[in-house]
Amino acid sequence: MFDFIRKPFGYEPILSKEDLKKPKEKKGERPNNWKDVLLRIWRLVDEQRALLIAVLVLVALSSGLSILGPYLVGHIVDEYIVAGRFGGFGRMVILLIAFYAGLSVAMYLQSFWMIGISQRAVYKMRTGLFSHFQQLPVKFFDRRQHGELMSRMTNDIENVSQTLNNSFIQVFSSVLTLVGTVAVMLSLSPLLTILTMTIIPLMFAAVRWITKRTGRLYKAQQRAVGELNGMIEESISGQRIVKAFSQEDRVMEEFSEKSERLRRTGFWALTYAGFIPKVMNFLNNGAFAVVAGIGGILALTGDGLVTIGTIVIFTEYARQFTRPLNDLANQFNTVLSAIAGAERVFAIMDEEPERDDAKGHADTILQGDVEFRDVAFGYGGDGYTVEGVSFRVRPGEAAAFVGATGAGKTTVMQLLARFYDANEGQILIDGIPITELPRKTLRSQTAFVLQDPFLFEASVMENIRYGRLDATDEEVIAAAKEANAHDFIMKLEDGYGTVLSADGGEISQGQKQLLSIARALVADPVLLLLDEATSSIDTVTEMKIQEALERLMVGRTSFIIAHRLNTVRKADLIFVMQDGRLAESGRQQELIGSGGLYDQMLKGAEL
Repeated sequence: MFDFIRKPFGYEPILSKEDLKKPKEKKGERPNNWKDVLLRIWRLVDEQRALLIAVLVLVALSSGLSILGPYLVGHIVDEYIVAGRFGGFGRMVILLIAFYAGLSVAMYLQSFWMIGISQRAVYKMRTGLFSHFQQLPVKFFDRRQHGELMSRMTNDIENVSQTLNNSFIQVFSSVLTLVGTVAVMLSLSPLLTILTMTIIPLMFAAVRWITKRTGRLYKAQQRAVGELNGMIEESISGQRIVKAFSQEDRVMEEFSEKSERLRRTGFWALTYAGFIPKVMNFLNNGAFAVVAGIGGILALTGDGLVTIGTIVIFTEYARQFTRPLNDLANQFNTVLSAIAGAERVFAIMDEEPERDDAKGHADTILQGDVEFRDVAFGYGGDGYTVEGVSFRVRPGEAAAFVGATGAGKTTVMQLLARFYDANEGQILIDGIPITELPRKTLRSQTAFVLQDPFLFEASVMENIRYGRLDATDEEVIAAAKEANAHDFIMKLEDGYGTVLSADGGEISQGQKQLLSIARALVADPVLLLLDEATSSIDTVTEMKIQEALERLMVGRTSFIIAHRLNTVRKADLIFVMQDGRLAESGRQQELIGSGGLYDQMLKGAEL
């Protein structure tokens, strides 16, 4: 089928099964349920019930006026034009004009109010989704493409917005118009009504055949949009890596594949959906011809079954009868697309949030005594990433974790920050199990300095103040001075008022790190987590960063991950990680010269 399209335009006749197949449901994700999705959208709309009732009243009024209009025209034809009586004809014309003027006002108001209802509902959906993003655990974002999540915030919700704006009134109006039109038609001529309704089985069969295909296609299209957005966001964020490894051709190839999938799904979704108005117009014209032809014959026989006015009414009603059917069929496709988008949004909102069951210790001021007791943890694959890890770091001590990449150093940090919870064992802070500490209490007294510092699109002042939002300008400047960042900040065009881009492209990697340290200083934390804070930095900048870090670590319990062993020489404790286990631990002076792993690493570094 459709081979005639494929050859001249290059479109495949059908989508592959891969394009249309239902994606595997992830654990915890709700199954497809259109009724549930529609009910949830309705609840959002129903929150503005008073205004919604007013809209529905206006829809009923406009539907009634649109039905009575043709009836009034037929009455004028029979009683005045055919009868040749023109007394009162002017009043009837004025009444007809008033009918259609009232119809216009009712349609304007219902559209205006419905736009307000739909935008508030969509606003609530969007803010609800964004708020839920803030409550989801880190592990959720670790396994999702950020661009795909952004697609749900934008494209999917916009789909729902367009449907609420345009389809809600249209569907309700079409149903009322259809019921009212059939009732009036039956009262005028059951015979012509039956003739008009002969097209319904054909319409039903055609629409069912089409929507059976468009439903799957719209879901495939939404999925393809999300995947493409995810790939675009990923490639733009990693553009330096793409260029560094000359992978432009591979990225373009991947983009072309995903874009081609979206093109195919979009083409066939619109192609099948486009059949509906064509089929409906064809059947509509057929019904019009049947009513006009048979009605004319009945009128000419003169048996009084049908008058000329009745034929005029029915020719209009024949169109008015098929128009709501046509509208319903078209809106059904739009609703299918909105359901596909809403389902993807609700799937995220149904994800389990990061629950904090800890009720006590909310006001606890931590001292920084950290202990791991036989802790084991895995990210969900086979086996554990870290296993049997036990150590203790007392308040104010600096503990350094060293070892090969993948040894489990960062995982220890993730567990300490409660981005993940241990599968086995126990983590205690000041003798309190970490699971009994509210995450907000723990993280508000913890600061992070990471390998790749993240800066927001805001001023330098606001980026540093992000560590503690109530910090004064003076406190921010003092923190920047302690972090050795003040001098370079003052050389920027607007000093502390300089607005940085999202990736901080205007300043160097080392300067970003100094701002990150200043942010941590402003936070005044009890626990300090440093993850490769001096990697990829030139020697001069590293000295500044190291000096700033030493100031930052004073009086705080610090955990340091570093590949450069010279950055951990002043640590109180050294923990050597190997294959997820704690292979060696002790104080610097105990490990140096012992011939153990750390001693060998030091000797290798000196070489």
